[in-house]
Amino acid sequence: MSAKPIFVVHEHHASRRHFDLRLEIAGVLKSWAVPKGPSLNPADKRLAVLVDDHLMEYAKYEGIIPAGGYGAGPVVIWDEGWIEWPEGSGGEAQWDAGSLKFVLHGTRLRGAFALVKMKGPKTTGKEWLLMKKRDEAADDRFSLESALTPDRKASLKERVPPCEAS
Repeated sequence: MSAKPIFVVHEHHASRRHFDLRLEIAGVLKSWAVPKGPSLNPADKRLAVLVDDHLMEYAKYEGIIPAGGYGAGPVVIWDEGWIEWPEGSGGEAQWDAGSLKFVLHGTRLRGAFALVKMKGPKTTGKEWLLMKKRDEAADDRFSLESALTPDRKASLKERVPPCEAS
């Protein structure tokens, strides 16, 4: 485990563009696909669909997942940094409760956030809501900008990503 737990947001252009939020919890990257991407606007509630845990090595992955592979297409790091868990909880206890509260220290994402597991008869158990808390980092005019510029895409190589954690 890192001295400070990390997070990464991958911008992933598979069959559809989405963003993968990954938080270091219990030695793996707990991961959610966020179709509309994260937001600094507290009014935005973003669907975040839980996906398989990823190995820590995945945090530095950028490249083009080869055609025919799961998630084929370009992947770039949209943001990265470290996580501050309240009272040094490390996230494990919050994970078990289905409600995560944390502070992100990244280049684009900063401040307090929450991920809350949705409940109800129409949920599969994988649906969460990602929300920005109102604080000094909140931005009511936030607009999501792509990190995958034409130049950046041209610099990517086809690479098989590290395996998912079991």
